[in-house]
Amino acid sequence: MKFVKPYTKQIIVTVIVGLVKFGIPLLLPLIFKYVIDDILNTTSLSDAEKLKKLLYLLGGAFFIFVVVRPPIEYYRQYFAQWTGNKVLYDIRDTLFAHIQKLSLRYYSNSKIGEIISRVINDVEQTKTFVITGLMNIWLDMSTVLIALIIMFWLNWILALISIIMFPVYAIIVKVFYSKLRQLTRSRSQALAEVQGHLHERVQGISVIKSFALEDYEQEQFAEKNKNFWQKALDHTSWNAKTFAVVNTVTDISPLLVIGVGSYLVISGDLKQIGTLVAFFSYLNQLYDPLKRLVNSSTTLTQSIASMDRVFEFLDEKYDIQDKPDAKTLDIVDGHVSFRDVSFYYNKGESPALSHINLDVKPGETIALVGMSGGGKSTLVSLIPRFYDVTSGAIELDGRDIRDFKVRSLRDKIGMVLQDTILFSESVKSNIKMGNPYATDEEVIQAAKAANAHDFIMRLPEGYDTKVGERGVKLSGGQKQRISIARVFLKNPPLLVLDEATSALDLESEHLIQEALEDLAKDRTTFIVAHRLSTITHADRIVVIENGQITEIGNHYELMEKRGSYFDLFQVQGGLTL
Repeated sequence: MKFVKPYTKQIIVTVIVGLVKFGIPLLLPLIFKYVIDDILNTTSLSDAEKLKKLLYLLGGAFFIFVVVRPPIEYYRQYFAQWTGNKVLYDIRDTLFAHIQKLSLRYYSNSKIGEIISRVINDVEQTKTFVITGLMNIWLDMSTVLIALIIMFWLNWILALISIIMFPVYAIIVKVFYSKLRQLTRSRSQALAEVQGHLHERVQGISVIKSFALEDYEQEQFAEKNKNFWQKALDHTSWNAKTFAVVNTVTDISPLLVIGVGSYLVISGDLKQIGTLVAFFSYLNQLYDPLKRLVNSSTTLTQSIASMDRVFEFLDEKYDIQDKPDAKTLDIVDGHVSFRDVSFYYNKGESPALSHINLDVKPGETIALVGMSGGGKSTLVSLIPRFYDVTSGAIELDGRDIRDFKVRSLRDKIGMVLQDTILFSESVKSNIKMGNPYATDEEVIQAAKAANAHDFIMRLPEGYDTKVGERGVKLSGGQKQRISIARVFLKNPPLLVLDEATSALDLESEHLIQEALEDLAKDRTTFIVAHRLSTITHADRIVVIENGQITEIGNHYELMEKRGSYFDLFQVQGGLTL
């Protein structure tokens, strides 16, 4: 209702217009009654007077049904769809903001396809709640109420017979729809699993093809698809039973009315044939909305089950949050201190980092080396608060980084991550991720600094060339250079380079290395590297093993120690030196 409340006026207007729309057809049975009882079956009027009355009546009826009703139909449908889609817009807008606030911890434990399913499929179902639950149901109930009032005015005995099955109808709806909501939720979850599985396989299609796994993956997808089919079948079966029982109940009352009404005519208690004809017409006006209410109940149950999933996702807590008194980070000197920092990804697991103490002076270049899985990338991911430390603190210029607003902190950090992510837009758009408001000249300068300009100009449309999803049209080295160009464009005071040159050929690596060294001047820089030849220039090299710092020093100091760094360098010596 938080999303619906801003549109209360639009909903009220839509309901009022809808009442007129549904009220107009209720005139038809009264027109039948008047024509039969007051025009055709009366002996007090001449044929000319009957014809005159009939023409006046039909003229008024044509005006109402041909001139008045069409625009009402249009605006009722337009307002209903406008409101429903605007609520969907607001929910998706809120969900996208929510998605951006969730931490990397959440995404490491969730399937992207399932998240997309909630934002697209489940949110689409919530429109039904607005249109059906807040508009159509009230209109149908109003139609039923107006029809009942007219029916009691026409003949109270027949009206009582018409509603004799109402209590049974209410009990059946309550019993059947409680289970239908559960079945709908299970079906939605099964569909999300299919979408999540499909999303992963489409992203990894090169792996499937390279290992010739098409038949195996077809079987895996068939299992997911069959599970959804079974859930959908269970839902359909129960839904069909519901309709069968409800329609049986709603069909009994008209039969009772026909029997009792005919008896009243035969016995002489009901002498106006027009009244009986009108009453039979109002039976349709009574039970058609009731049947629509059954349909509405079904769709509402589906939408509520989907809404459960949407708001379950929306209620997901944020791991990374600003303190109430968090400050905006404006000026950065670049003094970074790790104070007894420990971190683990999930409770119960062994720590990824344990009691890290490291003091980095402004403008210093720190290289983090060690075997894979030692904790290097984890350490640098704590600086922009992709994760928060489990214990200890990271300080920037003497203040805990948790005292700053997280977005203002990240705005001061330039990152080139190990996994290069490009969006399926133009080269220019991807570089401008570093500064969306940069000029074309600034973009070109950043690309030149990253040694990317020459290859970009050789692309079919230069800087306007679309790179495809995740940059599939570019080589690994090209993607990496574009990601480095982003950092040049951002021009931040802090740099984090996580395997920034890992995907480059030797020639590009040399050129990029020079550019990165220029960029790192007068900036505090953290470099994660496996290729040790690229970090010998660092002010200090930190060796991390099993989540702990085991050695610190410059290249020459560590080589003299003949410890872990020396061993690593010797292993790589034949390959890189």
